[in-house]
Amino acid sequence: MNEEPKVSKAQQKAVNKYVKNNYDRINVTFPKGEKDLLKNHVKNTGESVNGFILRSVKETIERDNHKSE
Repeated sequence: MNEEPKVSKAQQKAVNKYVKNNYDRINVTFPKGEKDLLKNHVKNTGESVNGFILRSVKETIERDNHKSE
């Protein structure tokens, strides 16, 4: 049996407060099937979905900024 550790309401409240104060959230929408493509890619690379998206955005911004120089 796979039991997940219990998280108290106080612990969850503290985590939510930390996230709210330290992170910006962006809701990303993908066409059907793209989510699975993304999950399979990061599964094979060992990177998280969030890490992959953040890295991809940063690399694209850097590349685009170099094009305009």
